[in-house]
Amino acid sequence: MRKRKPKKRVLQPDPRFSDPMVTQFVNNMMWEGKKSTAFEIFYTAMDRIQERTGDNPHDIWARALENAMPNVEVRSRRIGGATFQIPTEIRAERRVSIGMKWLIRFARERSGKGMAEKLTAELIAASKGEGASVKRKEDTHRMAEANRAFAHFR
Repeated sequence: MRKRKPKKRVLQPDPRFSDPMVTQFVNNMMWEGKKSTAFEIFYTAMDRIQERTGDNPHDIWARALENAMPNVEVRSRRIGGATFQIPTEIRAERRVSIGMKWLIRFARERSGKGMAEKLTAELIAASKGEGASVKRKEDTHRMAEANRAFAHFR
């Protein structure tokens, strides 16, 4: 067992929106340590959102993230030879990181030309409460609801 928790790293806010959450999102999106490329993709997506919706792209991104973040998840737990799916509340930090990872993953799986285009489409869809990442959240919530009978095993 560890003696103490590791220190939380403080993220630098991003240059355009001065929001550390944007930096976290870009860090999740980054491949092979190419941060400047990841920022370029993110900001291109933001510009396209601005063109298409005419709204503040940061607000749309924040709304998309909010819509993709799950509140509960099911965890497998073995009790007396049977494995139960036990619904569990999610810590705030984990909610955020799961939401970000789902947005990025389902953006990558979309059809389209280039990551910026796919990310634009996924973020706009998620901000309207549509899209694969929001569907995943709803499926997770449905699973937790279906297994609510086992919540007392927590």
